[in-house]
Amino acid sequence: MEDDYQKLEAQIGYRFRNPELLKRALTHRSFAFEKSRRLCETGADLFKVHYERLEFLGDAVVDLVIGHLLMEAFPEALEGQLSKLRASLVNIKQLSRLSKNLGIGEWIRLGRGEDATGGRNKASILSDSYEAVCAAVYLDGGFESVFQMIKRHFQEIISGIDLGRMEEDHKTRLQELIQAENKRTPKYRMVAEFGPDHEKSFEVEVLINQMPVARGTGQSKKDAEQDAAKKALAILENEVNINHHG
Repeated sequence: MEDDYQKLEAQIGYRFRNPELLKRALTHRSFAFEKSRRLCETGADLFKVHYERLEFLGDAVVDLVIGHLLMEAFPEALEGQLSKLRASLVNIKQLSRLSKNLGIGEWIRLGRGEDATGGRNKASILSDSYEAVCAAVYLDGGFESVFQMIKRHFQEIISGIDLGRMEEDHKTRLQELIQAENKRTPKYRMVAEFGPDHEKSFEVEVLINQMPVARGTGQSKKDAEQDAAKKALAILENEVNINHHG
């Protein structure tokens, strides 16, 4: 079986010293429990032969590597932006798509019932398997090995991120919400500036139908407008919820 993994190793970009780690990373609990009688006879603990413990570690490994890559790629991004970016990359949808593209699904060892009901294409299983494989690489070859592997997997995705567009999310959402109700476009008005020239902060007010709705602050006018739009959205969405439940 180990020799068969050469194709998968080529696809993920890592060659294992201990192929048993990869085998465990590809073993779903349904397979382990289906084989439980034989496994118990050999003295193996079930939790040591399926991927769930590896998935637990892999979740932390992927989070750390993606966080590092995003800080490198976007040196000017704020903590909130980086958190939002990481959440958009490290989730079931993104990881399952990546897992499928790498061909990991074809190698997962599933119980007959799980396999028959399409388990090989389930987003949760594909995503968990990817994280388990990352943990296996980390344990087999260390952090640098898994860092380089994940970097290759995500390179194209990260290079395609437009931080500028992401920054406009709150303003765009507010504008779409207001215009959907046949109201005018929100306007932003400077209220105050604070601090010395090299370390200024700005306060901006957002007006809807010429009525002030919220104020925001930031280290640039653009950031302050974003903050004001975010707060206005929260107020409007809260009003919608109150009216809906009232």
